[in-house]
Amino acid sequence: MNELREPKLAGEGSSDYEVYIRTDELLVLQPEPETWKHRDELLFTVVHQSSELWLKLAIAEIDYAVLNISQDSIQAASRYLIRARDCINYTTAQLPMLEKMTPWDYQLVRTALGHGSGFDSPGFRNLRESLKQLVESVQAVLQRSNLSLEKLYLNVEDNEALYSLVELLVDIDEALMIWRSVHVKVIERTIGATVNGTQGTPVEVVRNLRDRSIMEELWEVRVDLTDRADRELTDN
Repeated sequence: MNELREPKLAGEGSSDYEVYIRTDELLVLQPEPETWKHRDELLFTVVHQSSELWLKLAIAEIDYAVLNISQDSIQAASRYLIRARDCINYTTAQLPMLEKMTPWDYQLVRTALGHGSGFDSPGFRNLRESLKQLVESVQAVLQRSNLSLEKLYLNVEDNEALYSLVELLVDIDEALMIWRSVHVKVIERTIGATVNGTQGTPVEVVRNLRDRSIMEELWEVRVDLTDRADRELTDN
């Protein structure tokens, strides 16, 4: 059995786990103690680097879902969108770690950031592009199926796969809104609600983005269905 403990992969590391995960490279990507302006730089960096990794996975899953939608493999696409949604939720779940810094300690960490800002996150920038393609692909498959959103919601039994797909877009949209809401509260808790961020952006601007949708029709159709119910289902 001892031979099973011997590495078989070529690369840096004393075990196949270390070689495959590339832990030697990964674990030097955080600031070392001798460079810290404050020890919470490690906390700050780990949270944000982890977020970028989860977003990288979310993007890969969304892009593969788009490919499946283009081939009318709707159930497969939904499976990958579930993963993408969960990636966004995991990104949100770790944000409260940033609240474990005291407001003043964060100010010391902030001096190490230069003009660094979440607005520059490649993960969220690329996620926006992938989500745009996802919305376009869903709109295209609805058109190919001769369905509007309202018609789809009125005929779920005949279109279960498409309904599940569309509801996953709602899930992802809501997950992003929750992420932005939690992010705003973290900002307000650390630097305050009426100040500017590292690039001079007022916190109020970030707050106003909380409910931005990737596909407004997802929410508008609910209003349309309520209006229809008021006309057709309510006794006059």
